[in-house]
Amino acid sequence: MHAKFIDLITKHVILSDQEKELCRRFMEPVFYPKNQIIEEHGKVPAYLYFVVSGFVRLFHYNEKGDEVTTHINCPPGFITSYINFSNQTRSDENLECITECELLRITRSDLDLLIQQTPSFKDFSIYVFQQSLSYNEKRSRELATLTAEQRYLKLMNEQPEILHHVPMQYIASFLGMNPKV
Repeated sequence: MHAKFIDLITKHVILSDQEKELCRRFMEPVFYPKNQIIEEHGKVPAYLYFVVSGFVRLFHYNEKGDEVTTHINCPPGFITSYINFSNQTRSDENLECITECELLRITRSDLDLLIQQTPSFKDFSIYVFQQSLSYNEKRSRELATLTAEQRYLKLMNEQPEILHHVPMQYIASFLGMNPKV
């Protein structure tokens, strides 16, 4: 499982053998079944997850009690309620495995140690943070400017695997649509 993680990192930075070993040591492999909540709202997120395989979503409940999916992650990639994980504050979001998932996870304290001990991982972390900011800015712009149909077609073109593995009500919520209408 660590091979996919290390492959992703080495596409952006050079890792020494020692740094690769530190990544293996700090990133704990875990397996979760379909529909498993792995981080609950009202709690401080314990881990940052790297999705090796499977699909994971972040969601919260709106004022009507409906689930609102804010993020769907396909492999490979990172997911958590990032602001709450970073600040070690309680989250209003849940993190759920939509499918069976193979994940690597790391605590905030171990992530800080890994960044301190491996300059390459620090550089990679900055890259991931920049990509995340770009993604969130783009997503906000698309939710504000594209029609529901345009957002759906864009998802079909850019991430068709989501359509094959994620229930339509989660996709609709993620795209800002009401699946009940």
